Amino acid sequence: MKLLLDTHIWLWTQLDPDRLTSRVRQTILKAEEVWLSSISVWEFLLLVEKKRIVLNQAPRAWLERAGATSPIKQAALTHEVAMHSRSIQVPHQDPADRFIAATAQVLRPVQPSDCLTLPRQPPSFRGSTHPAQADAPIHPAHIACASI
Repeated sequence: MKLLLDTHIWLWTQLDPDRLTSRVRQTILKAEEVWLSSISVWEFLLLVEKKRIVLNQAPRAWLERAGATSPIKQAALTHEVAMHSRSIQVPHQDPADRFIAATAQVLRPVQPSDCLTLPRQPPSFRGSTHPAQADAPIHPAHIACASI
């Protein structure tokens, strides 16, 4: 099984893994490949700019360390993904979520039963022992991980 992580799941794996349910943790561990959309890096950078995540190092250095500690493949934001993002049906208009869902469908069409979802709840990194903290909630997506 291959997984495309949603932004908040990726951030939780890096910043606060205790927030992941055992089901999500096991699914990620059992995956043959774990992918991350380029749009998730963009969302992460926006959160840093807005001070919703405060790092103890430059964002580029944090991303390089995160990439070195977990074998995640990059799912590129292609023209096909961009075009598909406007034709898919998603429950809201969040552009990043549309791109992540479109990426999953372009890489391999997914059915709703293929998606691992979590309830919409704002993650919190307050009191975390990890190198980033958040003062405001991160907007989680509906799709946590999608099989691709």
